[in-house]
Amino acid sequence: MSDTPSKTPLPDGMVLHAARAGAVLVLTLDYPARRNALAVPLRDRMADVLEAAEGDPAIRAVVVTGASGTFCSGGDLSGMEVENALGGRERLRRAHRSIRLLATGSKPVVAAVEGWCVGAGLSLACACDLIVAAEDARFMAGFGKVGLMADLGLPFTLPARVGAGRARRILMLHEQVTAAEAERIGLVEEVVHRGEALPRALERARYLAEQAPAPMALTKSMLAAGLEAALEAERHFQATLFLSADHQEGRAAFLEKRPARFTGS
Repeated sequence: MSDTPSKTPLPDGMVLHAARAGAVLVLTLDYPARRNALAVPLRDRMADVLEAAEGDPAIRAVVVTGASGTFCSGGDLSGMEVENALGGRERLRRAHRSIRLLATGSKPVVAAVEGWCVGAGLSLACACDLIVAAEDARFMAGFGKVGLMADLGLPFTLPARVGAGRARRILMLHEQVTAAEAERIGLVEEVVHRGEALPRALERARYLAEQAPAPMALTKSMLAAGLEAALEAERHFQATLFLSADHQEGRAAFLEKRPARFTGS
């Protein structure tokens, strides 16, 4: 694979590696200080790279993965400062750019998951068309633990994969799902040995890249019908929750590594 250098450096040791493997674009989250948390600068960079890929006919498929044995540990709570409702809506607008491009863009996308895939990481993976998971992968939503609802399209994409009942268990009970269980319930398409998720995802992506692009794009569009309305509803609801006392308590408890004490306010 050949690396495509970024035009502007990301802050705080964040890197989004963009590498070409023939007709496949491989995007790798690399933010070791936060176990590849999907911080706002990384989200923005991913959206910019995906937008550029949309206009590049030489790119026929995309793989999304994480560095150092972790897919993505969730959102970066250390940088989650929302002061008003408009700020919350703007945060979600920016975050939704990459989700729209992954779920409704013309390129088929395969997620290669090793290790933890949590919160926003689970949203990111479920926005992809296929998920290849290593046997050590662990999936969890966990948004409620910090006083928030699931976002980045997860209330739409997760039930589409596993059904409404199982989605409720994952979203409301914060249950951890192993790779084997994820394959059994349809959360992932395939489980491979540890360290082999990316090679297998590349194999799948190369196959997809060889298919006729127009039917692939139109199939993705059909499967994503309804996502836009879900994102707009989520943008309104989550912007309200960002300002709640329970979210402030949940965020503080997470950063202080203690149980949260929610009061319903």
